[in-house]
Amino acid sequence: MAFKDFAGQEQGVELLQRSLERGRLGHGYLFTGHQLDQLEVLARTLAKTLNCLHPVKRGGVAVDCCDRCLNCQKIEHGNHADVFWVRPESKLRQIRIRQIVRRDDSPPRVLLDAVNLKPTESQYKVAVIVAADRMNVEAANAFLKTLEEPPPHSVLILLTTEPQRVIETIRSRCLRLNFAGEGPQQLAPPQLEWLASFSEMAAADQKSLLGRYRLMDVLLKKLNAVKESIDETLTARSPLEKYEDVEEQLRDKWDQELKAAIEAEYRRQRADFLLAMQWWLRDVWVQTLGQGQGLKSKVESVEPTIGAGGAAPDTINHQPSTIDSSESLLVFPQMAGTQRVAQRISPKQAMENLRVMEQLQRWLSTNVQEALALEVGLLKLHL
Repeated sequence: MAFKDFAGQEQGVELLQRSLERGRLGHGYLFTGHQLDQLEVLARTLAKTLNCLHPVKRGGVAVDCCDRCLNCQKIEHGNHADVFWVRPESKLRQIRIRQIVRRDDSPPRVLLDAVNLKPTESQYKVAVIVAADRMNVEAANAFLKTLEEPPPHSVLILLTTEPQRVIETIRSRCLRLNFAGEGPQQLAPPQLEWLASFSEMAAADQKSLLGRYRLMDVLLKKLNAVKESIDETLTARSPLEKYEDVEEQLRDKWDQELKAAIEAEYRRQRADFLLAMQWWLRDVWVQTLGQGQGLKSKVESVEPTIGAGGAAPDTINHQPSTIDSSESLLVFPQMAGTQRVAQRISPKQAMENLRVMEQLQRWLSTNVQEALALEVGLLKLHL
């Protein structure tokens, strides 16, 4: 893909192209957004643009790739000598120091070796760190030294859906481009349909323990289906499926990366589902504020700021706001279950629901047992 093909990301792309046009190419970028897949495509397109043989120019400077030349095709297929990718590995889904600096157990290529060598096929060396928030402390500190004093003609691109988990010393040294937009992520029709079904179940009488466990069963079944789909999709894309005759060490590396990628993508999509539930519970909170006062009444209130990009915020920030119409503030106005839940709980209970979901996201970002965390969280909700 070329930059011109990114519908809906015009603002972020234009900012990036403007910096290229003005000769202000950064040595370190932090791309943030809802989906790592999309961020990877954006990083790949930047690498193509920097090394394209027939780029689209503006003011005599390359601002987009042709997406057809030899360099573009090599970068697209992951076999360009000057473009290096780092991904989480191991059961802990971490980026470890052995991937950054050469160690006895390092893979054939490590990041520092890759960026410190002069470009062999093109003008720029490009290193892309996927899920940069997964760098452990040792890896982050080793990478920081390179970020502070990058080799000439090198560009470092970090990708994350959870920028708050990237250490501050790295964030502060990168140019940050947000490709997530504002507000909740736009849900695909199947996700929206599932959330509507979930809200209907939640709107039924959930005072009984059986009702809560039915909700949990629905959520777990959905998450299992998501994980199976991710496994199938990423396995099909893996080089393990394309190249049979490779060295055992490289095969082991690809296998570790695949397992880590599946787990990381599952965690991201799970967080997205829970975040969508959190936005729905925020709708419930808005409705509780308008109970008995009419949709057009003004209610002095505090607005909870919910984290975007599949990550719960460290705290629920409170911003004074005046609500003119609770209907106009709903993220999912089409869901009938919202009003029914709001009619039987108080604003205080509705706010507590948001805190419960925030805590649940925190638990699940650790290695806590998933089913147990979901059980505790759902049992605590006021519905």
